[in-house]
Amino acid sequence: MLNSMSIVHTLIGDIVGSRRLDDRAAAQGRIGVVLDEVSALVHPVQALEPTVGDEFQGAFATVADAALAALLVRLALLPSIDVRCGLGHGEVSVHDGGRRPLLQDGPGWWSAREALDVLSRPRRATERTWYVGPDAGRVNAFLLTRDALVDRLGERGHRLLAAALRGENQAEIAASEGISRSAVSQQFARGVGAVRDAHRSFAEAADVTSTPEEEHE
Repeated sequence: MLNSMSIVHTLIGDIVGSRRLDDRAAAQGRIGVVLDEVSALVHPVQALEPTVGDEFQGAFATVADAALAALLVRLALLPSIDVRCGLGHGEVSVHDGGRRPLLQDGPGWWSAREALDVLSRPRRATERTWYVGPDAGRVNAFLLTRDALVDRLGERGHRLLAAALRGENQAEIAASEGISRSAVSQQFARGVGAVRDAHRSFAEAADVTSTPEEEHE
């Protein structure tokens, strides 16, 4: 949980093309459910929650957790709703912990906002995540490649990837989807397995490179 002052990895997300949605109220309701589900899986230091307009936010101990949360939210909402997420890093100050959403600001949120602003400019269609913070070149290389792979997966591939990121094995996924192990294996070969394994490696690297101050926080 955030203290009055914490150094964290932040996430600000918004809906892509929100004005074109047929039922905005239903979309907002669905997003609220998904944010709760992803918070339970990733265990952020500040739970994901809707803020104003079509935005949501949360804070995490590592950039790998923030990147994973962004992808899990997107996969749960596709194909009817798409989102983009700006990730940041820095100090966050909570001014009123009793308000929802929290009354807070600080460089951590400013950097996530800067990252989201980058995504609002004309970009490649596959880009849905950007990071502003330490080691941004390495992190954004991972995010660019990941998002391009995710874009190549179909609706079933997105479901299988979400299940794989939750820790389900191929046999469990085949049973829940009602398809053969061979069909699951084909989806893993097309990119599901690569994205899952890349996230595991990215998380291990994030743990190794986290600073003592971040670990303390």
